[in-house]
Amino acid sequence: MPKVVKGAKTEWGTCSRTVTPGGLVSDISYWNSNVAVEFGSDIIILDVTTGKQMAILSEHAELVTCLTFSSDGKSLVSGSLDKTVKFWDVQTGGVVKTFYGHTGCIQSVSISEDCTRIVSGSRDKTLCLWDIQTGDCLNTINHQDEVQHVSFSPIDPQHLISVSGHKVWWWGINGHQIPPTYDGSHISFSPDHTQFALCNSNVVTVLSSNSSAIVAEFSMDDDAECCCFSPDGRLVAAAAYNTTYVWDIASPDPHLIQTLVGHTNFIKHLVFSSPSSLISGSLDCTVKFWKIGALSADQIATDSGSSMITPSSIQSISLQPRAGIVISSDEDGVVKTWDLSTGLCKATFQIPAIKDMGVGDAKFLDGRLIFAWYKDMKICIWDTEKEELLKTLDTSTSGCWGLRISGDGSKVFFLHNRGIQVWHMWTWEPVGEVTLGLERRPYLDPLYIDSSRVWINSQNSSAQEGWDFVTSPVPFDPSTGRPRLDFIGGSLWQTDGLSWIGDTVTGEIVFQLDGRFDRPFDVQWDGQYLVAGYTTGEVLILDFHHLLPQ
Repeated sequence: MPKVVKGAKTEWGTCSRTVTPGGLVSDISYWNSNVAVEFGSDIIILDVTTGKQMAILSEHAELVTCLTFSSDGKSLVSGSLDKTVKFWDVQTGGVVKTFYGHTGCIQSVSISEDCTRIVSGSRDKTLCLWDIQTGDCLNTINHQDEVQHVSFSPIDPQHLISVSGHKVWWWGINGHQIPPTYDGSHISFSPDHTQFALCNSNVVTVLSSNSSAIVAEFSMDDDAECCCFSPDGRLVAAAAYNTTYVWDIASPDPHLIQTLVGHTNFIKHLVFSSPSSLISGSLDCTVKFWKIGALSADQIATDSGSSMITPSSIQSISLQPRAGIVISSDEDGVVKTWDLSTGLCKATFQIPAIKDMGVGDAKFLDGRLIFAWYKDMKICIWDTEKEELLKTLDTSTSGCWGLRISGDGSKVFFLHNRGIQVWHMWTWEPVGEVTLGLERRPYLDPLYIDSSRVWINSQNSSAQEGWDFVTSPVPFDPSTGRPRLDFIGGSLWQTDGLSWIGDTVTGEIVFQLDGRFDRPFDVQWDGQYLVAGYTTGEVLILDFHHLLPQ
């Protein structure tokens, strides 16, 4: 999967590392600096700081489905599709004891704080309490549905918690049910045990452990799979499909602070490794390590009257990989530069007297940030360093469907409903004009515009035209010069069509934008970096470097 970094007026987390164990990841467990991850029928233990593999545990006959460290980190408990529960010595990598008795796949395991008992939940609709010393089953609690989650209550070691049939149940270790029950598919406790969070459909509710009063409640676009608290109890993270949301529940007004995008399938487990670090495991066969922290201060370099209260829609994106930056502009004339590797905002500029700006583009040329935009039948060129208008050009057309500065800054490409016009950037002498033969509305191909060539596509159609304006317009085959990783299907980004990247040699789809990120307003792509801008004011950067042919 690509490396994902984001930039926006709201804060984002950054994926600092992705590990691919080699199979579906439905559970992970963290202790100190180690994280345990399923690896088929094996368990691998990774160092969180370096990502280095520290150990591999191999005894299960079939797929490992759940695992958890003991409170001292010396032991590990695992459950498997082979219907057994195993108790491991982490230091030796050996199995201390195997527990038999379930007749279905083990779906969840937990170990008591004093490391004397284990509880397991299974698809056979039972919860089993085990004595670690003897290996005996101390009690079996029957459920009407399969048991998805079990744990010892952090409040009372004589109580057990199970999730079954979209209900959260409390039990005494003797098997007696303890009221009340709650609607939910997952439960997580705060480190001090004073609060717990419930996932129920697309809602995450934080409640007081003493009174069951609601502390905070949040909703998401998809059903919540799992949730967890940060070690300091200030944050709650929840996964909905392939996206993780992080909320600040310690502030007077609990609110969403970060969104983590990068997985391509269901996230099945989340765990904080520190107040600012989160680990996620997904059915896309990856484990991702996220850094959660506020972006650097982003002060607008203009007068106080330009201060933005809410994000404005991104109108244009300019990718400049050689300079290591991305440039965005929004409908209020605010231009931002973003660091390509981190997604952090480097600088912000206000273009004066621009509201409801049309399409635009920006480039760093000879150390100067030059911004071009279209409005009221004119193309305007602005120098952000000198804060002055360099040139205004009358286009004699009332519609603009695309405006780009060439990669070398020598030309301006202007697309309208009848065709495309090109001018020399500094002399404004015309290079040429072409009437397009495309039947449907044309748009500039986000693949690329180099020093003289431009690709033009037809909306909702596979029709393309390629023109080279090196001296005068000359047609060329637009299928040439494309990188190995490219758009598959060629759908227009602003439509309801899905957007994905594929390998043109193998035909394999390697990445697809889903949910809220599937339809950018503007996008740039050079075969390695995909940069997209959204109506929400957000900027998404994807790096496909590790997928490129070596």
